[in-house]
Amino acid sequence: MSFTGVPSKSRWRDLEAPGQDELEQLAREAFAALPDTFRALCAGLVIKVEDFPTDEVLDELGAETPFDLLGLFHGIGRAQGGAVAQTGQMPNMVFLYRRPILDYWAENEETLGDVVTHVLVHEIGHHFGLSDDDMEAIEDRAN
Repeated sequence: MSFTGVPSKSRWRDLEAPGQDELEQLAREAFAALPDTFRALCAGLVIKVEDFPTDEVLDELGAETPFDLLGLFHGIGRAQGGAVAQTGQMPNMVFLYRRPILDYWAENEETLGDVVTHVLVHEIGHHFGLSDDDMEAIEDRAN
Protein backbone atom coordinates (compact mmCIF):
# COMPACT_ATOMS: atom_id res chain seq x y z
CA MET A 1 0.00 0.00 0.00
CA SER A 2 1.44 3.34 -1.00
CA PHE A 3 0.58 6.61 0.70
CA THR A 4 1.89 8.98 -1.96
CA GLY A 5 -0.14 12.01 -2.91
CA VAL A 6 -3.36 13.17 -1.26
CA PRO A 7 -5.79 10.28 -0.80
CA SER A 8 -9.46 10.80 -1.44
CA LYS A 9 -11.65 10.87 1.66
CA SER A 10 -13.16 7.49 2.49
CA ARG A 11 -16.94 7.36 2.77
CA TRP A 12 -16.43 5.51 6.08
CA ARG A 13 -14.36 8.26 7.68
CA ASP A 14 -17.24 10.14 9.29
CA LEU A 15 -19.67 7.27 9.84
CA GLU A 16 -20.54 6.01 13.31
CA ALA A 17 -21.93 2.63 14.27
CA PRO A 18 -25.73 2.76 14.23
CA GLY A 19 -27.33 3.34 17.61
CA GLN A 20 -30.42 1.63 18.95
CA ASP A 21 -32.81 3.99 17.15
CA GLU A 22 -31.09 3.51 13.79
CA LEU A 23 -31.02 -0.26 14.18
CA GLU A 24 -34.70 -0.24 15.16
CA GLN A 25 -35.49 1.72 11.99
CA LEU A 26 -33.48 -0.77 9.93
CA ALA A 27 -35.41 -3.62 11.58
CA ARG A 28 -38.77 -1.95 10.83
CA GLU A 29 -37.73 -1.56 7.19
CA ALA A 30 -36.57 -5.20 7.07
CA PHE A 31 -39.87 -6.35 8.60
CA ALA A 32 -41.89 -4.26 6.13
CA ALA A 33 -40.02 -5.92 3.23
CA LEU A 34 -40.97 -9.44 4.36
CA PRO A 35 -43.73 -11.28 2.50
CA ASP A 36 -47.28 -10.41 3.60
CA THR A 37 -48.04 -14.02 4.57
CA PHE A 38 -45.04 -14.10 6.93
CA ARG A 39 -45.88 -10.74 8.50
CA ALA A 40 -49.46 -11.95 9.01
CA LEU A 41 -48.10 -14.50 11.49
CA CYS A 42 -46.84 -11.59 13.55
CA ALA A 43 -49.82 -9.30 14.06
CA GLY A 44 -48.90 -6.81 16.78
CA LEU A 45 -45.24 -7.87 16.92
CA VAL A 46 -43.00 -5.42 18.77
CA ILE A 47 -39.39 -5.13 17.64
CA LYS A 48 -37.06 -3.87 20.33
CA VAL A 49 -33.33 -3.19 20.08
CA GLU A 50 -31.09 -3.43 23.13
CA ASP A 51 -27.32 -3.33 23.31
CA PHE A 52 -27.03 -6.79 24.90
CA PRO A 53 -29.28 -9.52 26.27
CA THR A 54 -29.91 -9.44 30.01
CA ASP A 55 -27.88 -11.65 32.34
CA GLU A 56 -31.04 -13.68 32.99
CA VAL A 57 -31.50 -14.38 29.28
CA LEU A 58 -27.83 -15.32 28.88
CA ASP A 59 -28.06 -17.69 31.86
CA GLU A 60 -31.33 -19.23 30.70
CA LEU A 61 -29.93 -19.94 27.24
CA GLY A 62 -26.50 -21.01 28.45
CA ALA A 63 -24.65 -18.37 26.45
CA GLU A 64 -20.96 -18.07 27.23
CA THR A 65 -20.66 -14.38 26.34
CA PRO A 66 -23.09 -11.52 25.66
CA PHE A 67 -21.96 -11.67 22.00
CA ASP A 68 -23.34 -15.23 21.54
CA LEU A 69 -26.93 -14.09 21.05
CA LEU A 70 -27.97 -11.82 18.17
CA GLY A 71 -31.70 -11.86 18.84
CA LEU A 72 -34.53 -13.47 20.76
CA PHE A 73 -38.26 -14.03 20.22
CA HIS A 74 -40.33 -13.59 23.36
CA GLY A 75 -44.01 -14.43 23.29
CA ILE A 76 -46.58 -17.00 22.32
CA GLY A 77 -46.05 -18.91 19.10
CA ARG A 78 -48.89 -19.87 16.82
CA ALA A 79 -48.81 -23.45 18.05
CA GLN A 80 -49.11 -22.40 21.69
CA GLY A 81 -51.56 -19.53 21.20
CA GLY A 82 -54.77 -21.48 21.86
CA ALA A 83 -53.38 -23.26 24.93
CA VAL A 84 -52.75 -20.11 26.96
CA ALA A 85 -55.24 -17.71 28.48
CA GLN A 86 -55.28 -14.38 26.61
CA THR A 87 -55.99 -12.14 29.61
CA GLY A 88 -53.12 -9.73 30.27
CA GLN A 89 -50.95 -11.24 27.56
CA MET A 90 -48.00 -9.13 26.53
CA PRO A 91 -47.42 -8.66 22.79
CA ASN A 92 -45.00 -10.92 20.97
CA MET A 93 -41.59 -9.27 20.86
CA VAL A 94 -38.37 -9.74 18.97
CA PHE A 95 -35.29 -8.44 20.70
CA LEU A 96 -32.36 -7.55 18.48
CA TYR A 97 -29.07 -7.17 20.29
CA ARG A 98 -27.17 -4.29 18.71
CA ARG A 99 -23.61 -4.93 19.85
CA PRO A 100 -23.56 -8.65 18.97
CA ILE A 101 -25.19 -7.86 15.59
CA LEU A 102 -22.57 -5.19 14.86
CA ASP A 103 -19.80 -7.55 15.93
CA TYR A 104 -21.14 -10.28 13.64
CA TRP A 105 -21.48 -7.77 10.78
CA ALA A 106 -17.88 -6.62 11.21
CA GLU A 107 -16.62 -10.21 10.99
CA ASN A 108 -18.65 -11.33 7.95
CA GLU A 109 -19.16 -10.23 4.39
CA GLU A 110 -22.83 -9.34 4.60
CA THR A 111 -24.60 -6.01 4.64
CA LEU A 112 -25.98 -4.83 7.95
CA GLY A 113 -29.47 -4.91 6.43
CA ASP A 114 -29.03 -8.56 5.46
CA VAL A 115 -27.83 -9.46 8.96
CA VAL A 116 -30.80 -7.72 10.59
CA THR A 117 -33.24 -9.37 8.17
CA HIS A 118 -31.69 -12.77 8.83
CA VAL A 119 -31.92 -12.41 12.63
CA LEU A 120 -35.47 -11.09 12.43
CA VAL A 121 -36.69 -13.88 10.14
CA HIS A 122 -34.99 -16.59 12.16
CA GLU A 123 -36.22 -15.39 15.54
CA ILE A 124 -39.80 -15.24 14.28
CA GLY A 125 -39.53 -18.32 12.07
CA HIS A 126 -38.08 -20.70 14.62
CA HIS A 127 -40.73 -19.70 17.13
CA PHE A 128 -43.46 -20.43 14.62
CA GLY A 129 -41.94 -23.76 13.63
CA LEU A 130 -40.67 -22.86 10.16
CA SER A 131 -37.85 -24.89 8.65
CA ASP A 132 -34.49 -23.38 7.72
CA ASP A 133 -35.44 -23.81 4.04
CA ASP A 134 -38.71 -21.91 4.61
CA MET A 135 -36.85 -19.08 6.35
CA GLU A 136 -34.21 -18.92 3.62
CA ALA A 137 -36.97 -18.58 1.02
CA ILE A 138 -38.57 -15.77 3.05
CA GLU A 139 -35.25 -13.94 3.28
CA ASP A 140 -34.70 -14.36 -0.48
CA ARG A 141 -38.12 -12.84 -1.20
CA ALA A 142 -37.39 -9.90 1.13
CA ASN A 143 -34.12 -8.95 -0.58
